[in-house]
Amino acid sequence: MSFFTWKDDGLTSDCSSLDAMASRFEETANLIKKLSQKGFKLKKTQKNQLIVHSDPKIFDQWGFISEELPFKQLSLIPDDETIDNF
Repeated sequence: MSFFTWKDDGLTSDCSSLDAMASRFEETANLIKKLSQKGFKLKKTQKNQLIVHSDPKIFDQWGFISEELPFKQLSLIPDDETIDNF
């Protein structure tokens, strides 16, 4: 399953006012709501909160880069593709 880690470090560090901070939080909330509507889910681990999607095509459409281990990512390549095709 494709996933990325949600980190809010510095979410508002570049804001110069409370209004700017509020706007940034509202933008982030809207994005999170859109992700939820498109089938993304939150998976909590011991260390992180991961945003996951079971369909790698939808994950890719959003421009996210999966943080899955390389051997897991390779399992997403269909069997009919070979090195000769590259």
